[in-house]
Amino acid sequence: MTQIIKGANTPVPSELLRVAVCRRNVAGAPAVDASALLLDANGKVRGDADLVFYNQPQHPSGTVRHLGTNEGNGQLAEWLEVDLPRVELAVQRVLIAGSCDGGVFGSVPGLYAQVLTGAGAMVALYAVDDATTETAFVLGEFYRRDGGWKFRAVGQGYASGLAGCRCQRGTARRPA
Repeated sequence: MTQIIKGANTPVPSELLRVAVCRRNVAGAPAVDASALLLDANGKVRGDADLVFYNQPQHPSGTVRHLGTNEGNGQLAEWLEVDLPRVELAVQRVLIAGSCDGGVFGSVPGLYAQVLTGAGAMVALYAVDDATTETAFVLGEFYRRDGGWKFRAVGQGYASGLAGCRCQRGTARRPA
């Protein structure tokens, strides 16, 4: 397992991976809804179908899916699945993001993202420790590099919701 800090990256196996967006299960804490955005070479979604979340749980290609929420050991986790070898060549990055319902990310206790293989082996863990007034947060991204895939801990939040990330058609901005 590789624990990474904001801005760091690590190679990941080119296989089916599962991503958990996790937080401690604390009464009154804001809910976190995980999502994945499939971005082209310009850093933009190509259309509404490139957003995968609880209300649109599967990309039309079947390569990215929202698997739902699990609870256990004092933790809540929203699960996504990314089948990297099958991701279309036109998709250069897959953002892993969260939206905060009923509060801001600075009030979410113990927020982190973990990447696991389909068999359950830990690949990467990124613990968020600097969230404040954001209602949307890009936790990480899978991106293509030299014929393989890497995962980067992005840690960029937006007080204006996911619209602030400007990865919608025609308004892309690459995270720092």
